[in-house]
Amino acid sequence: MVTASHQWQGCCPSVISKMGGAVSAGEDNDELIDNLKEAQYIRTELVEQAFRAIDRADYYLEEFKENAYKDLAWKHGNIHLSAPCIYSEVMEALDLQPGLSFLNLGSGTGYLSSMVGLILGPFGVNHGVELHPDVIEYAKQKLDFFIRTSDSFDRFDFCEPSFVPGNCLELSPDCSQYDRVYCGAGVQKEHEDYMKSLLKVGGILVMPLEEKLTKITRTGPSAWETKKILAVSFAPLVQPRRSESGNQDSSTPLAVRSLQDLARIAIRGAIKKVIHQEAVSRNGDGLKATPRFKRRRVRRRRMETIVFLDKEDNSCEGLGEEQREEEEQSPAETKPEPPVNFLREKVLSLPLPDPLKYYLLYYRDK
Repeated sequence: MVTASHQWQGCCPSVISKMGGAVSAGEDNDELIDNLKEAQYIRTELVEQAFRAIDRADYYLEEFKENAYKDLAWKHGNIHLSAPCIYSEVMEALDLQPGLSFLNLGSGTGYLSSMVGLILGPFGVNHGVELHPDVIEYAKQKLDFFIRTSDSFDRFDFCEPSFVPGNCLELSPDCSQYDRVYCGAGVQKEHEDYMKSLLKVGGILVMPLEEKLTKITRTGPSAWETKKILAVSFAPLVQPRRSESGNQDSSTPLAVRSLQDLARIAIRGAIKKVIHQEAVSRNGDGLKATPRFKRRRVRRRRMETIVFLDKEDNSCEGLGEEQREEEEQSPAETKPEPPVNFLREKVLSLPLPDPLKYYLLYYRDK
């Protein structure tokens, strides 16, 4: 990332008091999102959908995945993820919409950029600048895994992130301005104006500034509105080392799509419309979202009632029997069938050459 090493970078000091430890008990991605919603970190449906579509654990190294659903920052070498509550507040504050341009300064694993891409849609711009080349390679591997294996890729119109190496304080002077900008490292006060200069009029900048996650909206050429969101602790931006590397400006890639890529986007969009129309004709109300599997929390409630007794004390003898009766009366928990990937099924059923089918599906595994 563009930041110095810091074990708790991207942490929220108010998390424990506000959430009461709820998120740290998450067992999977959906339960993590449920807890973030309950604590009012996730407040809009669009942000909720993006968080549910991408499993946070997919961005962890295998040996650390048991901590993926805790509301904690994670760092291993140069690889870093901020706490889920931080990403929630950032996504809400950015007020993302389809077709906008987004710049992620310190893009890291690409987790946030991929969630943003689900909202921006195919005609948005999604750029990331990252200091460490090994982290860029890691982010590209995770992005490739998401595109190849996740059904969420077909359920959303995705704006694929592009990652470039560099220090975010050395962006080229002719760098484009963006509708939305996020910086994932603590910004010193002397760099505030520089960060603002990356923003279009009407755009939103979210960054840690003076130990506060701060939202800045550019309301005019020289007019700004500032809102402090949350107390946070981030490692500071790494300062450019001009004496060693010279003044090397980083440039973000141009947002130019090939005609072939535009054709694929248009064809996939047309197929999705056909699928929707068929569903309307069949059901009368269009495609319905597959209901999420809700866990019964009976097991946890039983655990909270465990009492340690002396062998001679029989006052709670019937407790175990009552729990067994409750368990016997509770229906067995069964996971629903995985949702059908209608887009994939429709593409594969078309009378097209196989190479074209696979191209339309982005050569995905699923």
